[in-house]
Amino acid sequence: MIACYTDRYTARPGETVMLHASASHGPCTLRIDRVGRERHTVWTLADIAVGDHPTPPDADRAGCRWPVATGIEIGADWASGYYDVQLTDARGEVAHHFVCVKPAVDAPRARLAIVLTTNTYLAYNWWGGANAYSNVTALMTGQASFDDAMGQAIGVLSTQRPFVPLIVSAPDDIPRLVNMRKRAFQEQPWAADPEWMRDHAFSPYDGSAGFLNKWEHRFVEWAETAGYTLDYFTDYDLEVEEVLSGYAGVLFVGHSEYWGIGERAQVERYVDAGGRIAILSGNTCFWRVRFEDDGATMINHKWRGLEAEPEGSAAPITHLWSLPEIGEPEAALTGLSFLFGGYHRLGLCAARGQGGYTIYNDRHWALEGTDLFYGDVIGDALPLIGYESDGCRFDFGDDGLPRAIPQLGVPANLEIIGVAPCAFGEEADRGYAPVIPPERLAVCARVTYGDDSEASQLRMLRGHAVIASFRRGTGEVFNTGTTEWAHGLAAGDPFIDRITRNVLDRFSA
Repeated sequence: MIACYTDRYTARPGETVMLHASASHGPCTLRIDRVGRERHTVWTLADIAVGDHPTPPDADRAGCRWPVATGIEIGADWASGYYDVQLTDARGEVAHHFVCVKPAVDAPRARLAIVLTTNTYLAYNWWGGANAYSNVTALMTGQASFDDAMGQAIGVLSTQRPFVPLIVSAPDDIPRLVNMRKRAFQEQPWAADPEWMRDHAFSPYDGSAGFLNKWEHRFVEWAETAGYTLDYFTDYDLEVEEVLSGYAGVLFVGHSEYWGIGERAQVERYVDAGGRIAILSGNTCFWRVRFEDDGATMINHKWRGLEAEPEGSAAPITHLWSLPEIGEPEAALTGLSFLFGGYHRLGLCAARGQGGYTIYNDRHWALEGTDLFYGDVIGDALPLIGYESDGCRFDFGDDGLPRAIPQLGVPANLEIIGVAPCAFGEEADRGYAPVIPPERLAVCARVTYGDDSEASQLRMLRGHAVIASFRRGTGEVFNTGTTEWAHGLAAGDPFIDRITRNVLDRFSA
């Protein structure tokens, strides 16, 4: 076995990050690469003495407590970006971790910043046993059923442990979390690429987070090729440091599902003061989390948030941002919510869905120069809509265009560009084994519609992905409403390329 982790996910040039490791076959060699459009090696170190250390039974919650193997000094010439940390043992086995290098304090800033969705990485990481969703080890080894394993999810997650390989170092051919074709007549529903998943012992959580060969990586490859320079931060940076002031625009890409309290507050201050955020993501800002132990622990009780804290605790609740007890629905910032969207081309969720957006507001500024008109569909061949999507309720005006219904934080001034049907989960008793059963549908119905009646729960299952923008304060928000936008850029789709350039050019001006 070989595995490693760093004492923190982020650092600036000149700072030192500590690498903790365990290896059965030392000594080890360390290599660090900056990963973007290309991969550049910036540092190597050989003959590192690494001991074989046991993994504590509570490593998923309390960390591994392994000793420091070596320090990594971030070079003064290391550009801001994602850095792949690779530790290789004497037999050639490799363990991966990462460090996000922030821009130097005294360095010229880029016009745009990207926030890596490290809270989401952490929520899905099951190294040591469990994650925020399930006791994944018990599930994957057959020791627990899916329902029992979900009941053993943990709400306290340590940052002081490695990541499972398919999250931190996914291969280039990892499948997208979307069914690439429509379900055939009477075909059994499926999700993603079952054969690849079986061959790679892929857990239900491995594809949902991580940088390498996933959403953020694909976006960065496109952005660097297109000539955009980015400064990089992590979710936790926004939690503890005022970093956004001075940037013309800030980007959230892929699957930015978990937001801390300080992060949410900073982004809202930034937008209200004139900042612009581009959300090229789905399921954005859905769950509220908090940090303890100087960032060593993320608290993320999810559905158990109301009862999980010790009696008399003054700690902020971790649950849905839209929960009435929290009262800060994400749509007030993002414009959209997963509660009004859901899944597309996954299981029975829009299994034969169009896979792209139907354009309505063809005069929106984001569509300038795209050659798109009312009724056109974009991204259907990719598909652009899949996995998780955010939306809103809407009706139609006299002009035939959809108008947002201001509910659960959705702003009345939301400008809807396009829509596509989604499903929040699969309806029961439809003749097929469930692949995407809705999670806590009664809770979601109460949050969204004020009651958990059968009618409200059924209403929850029918939603839409929405691409939209709106102004908040003196700032502006653009939201693609889908996790898969970066894959549209990677595929070279000219419509998605031009829309993204329009957004980034406007937001970096």
